[in-house]
Amino acid sequence: MEQIILGIDPGTSIMGYGVLRVDGKKAEMLALGVIDLRKFADPYLKLGHIHERVSSLIEGFLPDCMAIEAPFFGKNIQSMLKLGRAQGVAIAAAIHRQVPITEYAPSKIKMAITGNGNASKEQVADMLHRMLHVEKEEMGKFLDASDALGAAYCHFLQMGKPESDHKYRGWADFVRKNKDRVND
Repeated sequence: MEQIILGIDPGTSIMGYGVLRVDGKKAEMLALGVIDLRKFADPYLKLGHIHERVSSLIEGFLPDCMAIEAPFFGKNIQSMLKLGRAQGVAIAAAIHRQVPITEYAPSKIKMAITGNGNASKEQVADMLHRMLHVEKEEMGKFLDASDALGAAYCHFLQMGKPESDHKYRGWADFVRKNKDRVND
């Protein structure tokens, strides 16, 4: 059965995306790129652009699911808040279109792709280049794009082995599965 997986690497300056077509045990890259947010000085305009572009990717590729990289917990709290907002807007775009979402820790993605949870972004990109037979030039100059493709490929490898029970097909599904957490 064919499936389309949209991978997202959230960012506040550059947000990566990668799209895989999966047919049985074979994965093929359909698209790879970035959403360049550096031209927006206003943080709320950035968030609006993220929503618009992720929505456009969903409408264009009609993914069956979205794999998104979880924010990396660094020392700068303000950076984490900004990154969390960017990730939340991408997730909201998918929820709005009822695309199931799975979140993966960066180390989980690196482990799935390279066998090393501490691998560099360059090592992840090189392994994806080899596994998916993507030309080096197509991998792009931004490692955010290959990170997003890595999230999608990690999801492909995990299919049939759910990462968590936190998959929702929309707000109604969330409420139905979390009655003890929702106030009427």
